[in-house]
Amino acid sequence: MELTADVVDEKVREYPSVQPLSTAEAEHIELLPDTFASGDYGWRDAEWVVQWYGRRFLGTIPNADRRAIEDAYDENDYEKVHDAITGAVAADGAAEKLSRLTDLAGVDVPVGSAFCQYIDPDNYVVIDERQWSVLQETGELDEAYPETPDVSDYERYLDAYRSVAERCDRDLWDLYRAVWVLGSDQ
Repeated sequence: MELTADVVDEKVREYPSVQPLSTAEAEHIELLPDTFASGDYGWRDAEWVVQWYGRRFLGTIPNADRRAIEDAYDENDYEKVHDAITGAVAADGAAEKLSRLTDLAGVDVPVGSAFCQYIDPDNYVVIDERQWSVLQETGELDEAYPETPDVSDYERYLDAYRSVAERCDRDLWDLYRAVWVLGSDQ
């Protein structure tokens, strides 16, 4: 299958029937970028991103693994979280944004990329094995998903995502939802 504008549009329409969190995601995509940019947010706003990262898989990530990420994140104090997000908002480029975010307990490159998506959904998208695999199967990425994605892996993935979005004349959020639906067939 090739990722075309028509395929993206079709899969975006299917997304709410595949992802029960779609309404909450849409609300947060609208709310969090301005909230994070203003610095006027609470603990639960940032915590939502970490919870969303694992919970969107609805049982395909073992509950113990998901809870371990959330528990590790909960070890951070609010000031450290606020400083990391403020730094990521102001940072230029994925590497600098992720550098700020991965200083937090429980935040690796994949979870950091979730923050990037909710900080700036026009320019960033979350990385995970499901999304990567769809891009690989459609010929957009050559390598298999890395065991532990690093910043260079994320940048390669993000370049592929941006290339497809540009080719299809769709935004990253639409492409994310389409790729998610394609990944649900795996």
